[in-house]
Amino acid sequence: MIKSPKDKIIKYHKMQIDRFGGLHSLKDENILDSALNAAFQTFDGKDLHATVLDKIAATCYSLIANHAFIDGNKRIGVLTMLILLEINNYTIRCTQADLIDLGLGIAAGKYKQADILTWIKSRTAQA
Repeated sequence: MIKSPKDKIIKYHKMQIDRFGGLHSLKDENILDSALNAAFQTFDGKDLHATVLDKIAATCYSLIANHAFIDGNKRIGVLTMLILLEINNYTIRCTQADLIDLGLGIAAGKYKQADILTWIKSRTAQA
């Protein structure tokens, strides 16, 4: 999987805050590192997230659930998911309302990582 580097995630976060409002600040860089690396965890030499879509779902969930930023965690989690889908040659079909529901649902505990994967699979195709 092609992943987005941490410096780009921080840049995208700043762009989101500039555009939609909120507080500019990374709360904890270690939490951000953990969220971005969650998709690449292994156990007994095997990937815990075997597919590209599973890795993208893990990244989205981790960015939203772990709150590395003071503000805008839902926005950066969903935006990162969209970017990762695009750079890994997936197209997605969803509405703005779908994306808002996803971000809010993850933050509220309505959607777990497996739900995000199902959500992504139901709306994507490999380009």
